Amino acid sequence: MTTSLTAVIAKPPSGRNTAVMFDHHDYAQSVILQGREVPWREPMAYSNFFGQAQGLLKSDVALLSLDRFYAQHLASNSALAGAMGAKSRTGYALRTLLGDAAAKAQAVELAETFVKTQREPVVLHIPSPMQWLARTHHFSGAADIGELDADDAENASMYVADWLRGFASLPLAAVLLDGRNLAGGVKPVSVKMETYSPVANVTDHYRWTLGLRRADRVEVRGSDLAGAVISPEFWLEENGQLPPGDFFMSEIPPTAIPEDVLTRISTLN
Repeated sequence: MTTSLTAVIAKPPSGRNTAVMFDHHDYAQSVILQGREVPWREPMAYSNFFGQAQGLLKSDVALLSLDRFYAQHLASNSALAGAMGAKSRTGYALRTLLGDAAAKAQAVELAETFVKTQREPVVLHIPSPMQWLARTHHFSGAADIGELDADDAENASMYVADWLRGFASLPLAAVLLDGRNLAGGVKPVSVKMETYSPVANVTDHYRWTLGLRRADRVEVRGSDLAGAVISPEFWLEENGQLPPGDFFMSEIPPTAIPEDVLTRISTLN
């Protein structure tokens, strides 16, 4: 039976009193891989790499960063990038990206192996439809993401919802939409989780919890649970403080000192 994110928050697998979701991918690449490339195209090698980080950090969920997978795939595939720019219509680039059969097959294979090899409940981490739209908008020749609105976000969510159906067989604890703004430049309009109703319909159907990650909090659909974000300073400074919340979300900086990270983790209970 699939374990939901809400169940994880109620009873953290780590035994902590408060569940912690670590986004430790960049930190693990720095510490475990020593900056070498992440083996995205080798599902077992990636799962083993991730499992090493989980063993050290003991996140209450295994966060599969398919946003990073797609960024790497696109950076190494000029043909796909060209196809995404074939039309200037808003959303065409994102629809082309998510409709690419080869990329989707690799993503699903990676997720299938990941689910089988991780001990903790798996959370699929992807950009929110608005953010994925913003990250691909320049392929259309339009650089101004400030022109995107809630209607565009809802349209984009239909493409994301259709893409998510490819993971139907997987026992995911949640799909976590990353709604944080891109660093630098114009920021797209912020939209509520309700805008992504096509995505919510899919997650409801497969009984996956739907969450929305923002810069300062994590929202859980259908719940009053409030996720607090642990700041990067917590891992870098000796007297970092924890914010109040029903559960924690934190991205560990790749520059953090491993000994200090383990010391900070020991204070999470």
